Amino acid sequence: MKIAPSLLSADFSKIRDQMEAVERAGADYMHIDVMDGRFVPNITWGPKIVKDLRKLTKVPLDTHLMIVEPERYVADFAEAGSDIITVHWEATVHANRLIHQIKEHGVRAGLSLNPATPLNVLEEILPYIDLLLIMSVNPGFGGQSYIATSTAKLAAARELIDRRKCKVELEVDGGVHLDNVVEVARTGVDTIVMGSAIFGTPQPGETLARVRALCAR
Repeated sequence: MKIAPSLLSADFSKIRDQMEAVERAGADYMHIDVMDGRFVPNITWGPKIVKDLRKLTKVPLDTHLMIVEPERYVADFAEAGSDIITVHWEATVHANRLIHQIKEHGVRAGLSLNPATPLNVLEEILPYIDLLLIMSVNPGFGGQSYIATSTAKLAAARELIDRRKCKVELEVDGGVHLDNVVEVARTGVDTIVMGSAIFGTPQPGETLARVRALCAR
């Protein structure tokens, strides 16, 4: 299982040190939440920040676009150094076109579903995506509580991917911490995004190592 520390919860006054700590501990991705104040009620970073973060690590950058009209910005985030670009089903009316647009830039294409969006919207798009991100909180802010019904949704997503025999990485984001990470891991997810649960601790690298040990049992 992969672990993707979310830089949304990192201390940007110490960002190099914090990224190096989780990289040494074996972080598989650096998860970057891009918010525009329209799709979600928060504003974070643009391509310039992604480009600067790219210089600080060789770990793949998992860029999550929580923005309206994501098709306008895919090229910029790809050129900034993103390895994965994930967009929201709810943010575009042309999901198939957008997924292919992402791939044309040589990066992996992800699709995210909000908590209230059912899995049946994936019927036609699932074979074309590289990653499926299930939101286990309502997107927009770090440090939220895990939505309990997400566990069943993740298990159902795992079953759907396997039944359709699609090569799709299953990722979860939101409210995962030391007390529930084992429960989440047992759903069959491939990647867990963790923000405040890692960067909100005194030693993020040690916390990441502990998470990996818990999930390996």
